[in-house]
Amino acid sequence: MATNIGMMDGAYFVGRSEILSWINTTLHLSLSKVEEACSGAVHCQLMDSVHPGMVPMHKVNFDAKNEYEMIQNYKVLQDVFNKLKITKHIEVSKLVKGRPLDNLEFMQWMKRYCDSVNGGGHNYNPLERREASKGGREVGKKSAPQQSSTKGSSAAPRPSSSHSRRNNNDVPSSTNPSNQSAKASTKPTTSIAAYDEQITELKLSVDSLEKERDFYFAKLRDIEILCQTPEIEDSPIIAAIKKILYATDGDASVVTEAQAMVALHSKEAEALSPIAEASEEKSSSEIQKRKNILNSDVDAAGIITLSPRQRLTDASDVHCSGSPLMTY
Repeated sequence: MATNIGMMDGAYFVGRSEILSWINTTLHLSLSKVEEACSGAVHCQLMDSVHPGMVPMHKVNFDAKNEYEMIQNYKVLQDVFNKLKITKHIEVSKLVKGRPLDNLEFMQWMKRYCDSVNGGGHNYNPLERREASKGGREVGKKSAPQQSSTKGSSAAPRPSSSHSRRNNNDVPSSTNPSNQSAKASTKPTTSIAAYDEQITELKLSVDSLEKERDFYFAKLRDIEILCQTPEIEDSPIIAAIKKILYATDGDASVVTEAQAMVALHSKEAEALSPIAEASEEKSSSEIQKRKNILNSDVDAAGIITLSPRQRLTDASDVHCSGSPLMTY
């Protein structure tokens, strides 16, 4: 039993026509759009079909038109989820708006869940279960004539074809305009259905683009908040990121300028690193040692170059200065 399904699961690639066929077959309804189930009543009965007796159908309102009435249906659905320990999050605020993409995704999840429940949906009478709900009988009455009309419409043209053949044999000229008008009347209905299909597809694509836009906008907003942290706000890297965030659409060189800022900061950091300072101190100490060694070598060389008389006078001076004076 799958409760948490990833967005890349095959359940989210099921088409709208398959979803509508599954709903109408399971609950004996005649929905033409997925967003017609935005009231939440259909979801409640789908859960009732796989878990009989778990959903209090007397609390479900199939006649819900306002958002506060729809929210009551989703509260019933949430209670059922809690009893079954289903952790699926219900985005009620989006579903009640009747947006096609949100309702399609949630209904795709419902189908995936109902298919994963073993033994669900067998010997289930949706019309009988729906009678306890508010507006359930009216929904059943609407769906039943439409289903019967579709069956009768397929059988009705057979006897009329024989009569039309006889009329064509009798008065062929008079029947041709009526046939042409009938064919012409069917063209607008087919074109309207095609336009409705295109409009629905465009709504789905717009909803998908809006969701993707909101996702990336939230990411950029998180990055902006992080860059405003006082501890790192003055960093050159943060300044480069802000330059990209606040750049205008026509500024194509903003990335190059940001990279130059980061490269300049890295060079300055290398020049002021402790390793460079230690190397400078080491080189200065070595230079000082070399100077001391050179000075000692110069003094020794000077002593060696003195004449014997200078050495004797120096020694006598040292002797006289070192002995005490004699008094007579």
